[in-house]
Parts: sequence; C-alpha cells; structure tokens
Amino acid sequence: MELYPKKLSRRHFLLLAPIAGVAYMRFGEPHWLGVGRHHVPLFSGARPPLTLLQLSDFHASEYVSLDFIARAVELGLRSCVPDLVCLTGDFITWEWEDWDRYAKILARLTSAAPTFACMGNHDGGYWAASSKGYEDHGLVDAMLAKAGVRLLHNAAAQILVKDTRLNVVGVGDNWAHEMDHELAFANTSPADATILLSHNPDTKSALLGKPWDLMLCGHTHGGQLDLPVIGTPFAPIEDKRYVAGLHQWQGRWLHVTKGVGNLHGMRFNCRPEVSILTLG
Repeated sequence: MELYPKKLSRRHFLLLAPIAGVAYMRFGEPHWLGVGRHHVPLFSGARPPLTLLQLSDFHASEYVSLDFIARAVELGLRSCVPDLVCLTGDFITWEWEDWDRYAKILARLTSAAPTFACMGNHDGGYWAASSKGYEDHGLVDAMLAKAGVRLLHNAAAQILVKDTRLNVVGVGDNWAHEMDHELAFANTSPADATILLSHNPDTKSALLGKPWDLMLCGHTHGGQLDLPVIGTPFAPIEDKRYVAGLHQWQGRWLHVTKGVGNLHGMRFNCRPEVSILTLG
C-alpha cells in the first residue's frame, strides 16, 4: 500500500506553502544572523581606516533570548577587530528582569573597544509607558553602566582612535520626546568628524542643521517583513527610502542597520544582522 503520493498535488502545495512560510518567518529567519559590511569614505587625506561595529535593536524579550543576543555579540567580535562599538537602542521590548547577565554579555564589547549607546523607543519614556513599557529608561541606563557602555543621552564624547579624533554624539529618542539636539551638540569639536547615534532615521531632517558626518540608526528592523512587490509596509518610519543599508543624504552618510532582534518573533526576507563599517 502506498502511504505517500509520489508527487505533491497542487491542492497539497497550496495547503502546505502558507504553513511552511509562517514556520520559516517564525523559526527560521529570525535566528539566521548575518553580517552587513559597508565602506564609508568619511575622512580626507591619508590615514588608517577605522572599524566600527554597530549593533542595534536587541529587543530582549520572550522572543529574543539573551543567548541569541550573546551570539550576535560574539559574531560581531569574530567578524572584525573593532576600534569603536556603537549600540543604537531598543535593548528591551517591554519589561525585563535578568539585567546582570545582560550586562555581562555587553561587557564583552566594552572589553574589546570603546562602546557608546543611545536609547530607543522601547527602552523607557513617554512612548514606552503608553505601550506597556517603563516610564523611564533608568533600568537600561544602570545595565549599560554596569557593562561599561557609555550612554550618550543628548551628549557628546571626544575620542582619539588610531591618531584620528572623532566626535561621538548621541540623542534621546524621538518617540519618547527626549531628543535635545542643541544640548547633544553643545560640546563638539567642529574640526573633527562626527558620528551621530540616533535610534530613529526619521530624525535626520530635524538634525540637518547640526554638524554630523555619519548617522547610525536602527529602529526599522529593515522593515522586519520585506514582502515581494509590496516592500516594507510595516517599517515604523515615515521616509521609507531609508529602511536599511548605507545611504548618502544631503551630503552626509546615513546607515540603518536591520538589527539583531525583532517584535513578535517574526522576520521575512530581512535577516537579522550585525553591521561592520570601515571608515576610510
């Protein structure tokens, strides 16, 4: 007796294809970490290139475990020797408890290179409080401090890397109504290149009047679901030209990473990534 048909019928295919697609979106692609690499001609004149590792949107939650976040950190450190690490927000999705282990994971980054961060909309504040999150980002702040990560919340740092001076500026999250660009840029050196950390790429227009050269963002998850023909309708930004990747904009550079984690445990045609930028 033949238990299985030799060929899959059209009817069976139509029944199984959606199930396989959903299974892939839930159990396949969200765990398929990749490495995005870009070259950014940031400097003029001859000088050694700098390697910047950007990680974003960890979204620690029931869908994104600390084990997976640790995998992303290790992948980034195996894939390059960073001169600088930048974390661009959304460390959690809603509430979180295991802060000590989270700090130990991120401490792997700070032991490798100077590490800076900005806040995301899920980390706490006006928007998060209205969406079952924390009223402020104090718990995330404390975790970053324990890990040795320097939080730039409407603040700037001047660093020297391989004889190259840089401004690193971080602004508060736009959805949290905490972005203060005047305060953020108050202590920058106009003679040096400036890397700007801003979670949401839609903030680029509000920040156009400030002296930055490269803006690093997350927030979009690359659209999270990149659908054939339709594109990325669920990307949470207004300007959907800048959902992912490296772009030139108004004579500057804008990089939007697809991020590590996700919301609701789903990704399609949009693998999670760690991003490596060579600044030359």
